[in-house]
Amino acid sequence: MNDSVRPISRFPYPDQIDNLPPDIRERIEKVAEKSGFIPNVFLALAARPDEFRAFFAYHDALMERPSNLSKAEKEMIVVATSAANDCLYCVIAHGAILRIRSKNPRLAEQIATNYRRAEITPRQRAILDYALKVAVDSARIGEEDWQPLYQYGFTQEDIWEIGAIAAFFAMSNRLANMSALRPNDEFYAMGRHFD
Repeated sequence: MNDSVRPISRFPYPDQIDNLPPDIRERIEKVAEKSGFIPNVFLALAARPDEFRAFFAYHDALMERPSNLSKAEKEMIVVATSAANDCLYCVIAHGAILRIRSKNPRLAEQIATNYRRAEITPRQRAILDYALKVAVDSARIGEEDWQPLYQYGFTQEDIWEIGAIAAFFAMSNRLANMSALRPNDEFYAMGRHFD
């Protein structure tokens, strides 16, 4: 079936952005201008304007602010935890972003398959070990889970950030999975080749 006629979600979503609230339409237009397409998550959430605003406000607070984590490391967290949560949309979409931010076309697939064998540093492995525990076994997190992060110079603020990204995307994974959110075709080709 042609993806252009396949629904992007099990739930209703706007088929055009002209009638959306101005702030949401403006955000979607900026993303489309930068990427060349509208990521399906924007359309899926646009059907619920208050949730759209809340979701992207928290997303931006975590993913766009300066921190001791690089933007590529933040995307590594998203890809690894999304893979653990079986979220096709987030693995594909954030895998594309990770390829671009890391400038490594192999990295997203490695992390999605088995981050422990990926081309990453021991520091990054410690980040992902903690993020995975937050994503799949958060009730059992203890001080001992922080020790490897302290060894790499992370502060409690950094540890909160790693955990918050993992937790936020665990929610995002569940929304994408329950709605059968389809990744845009464009994501599959992004960041595959660097000159």
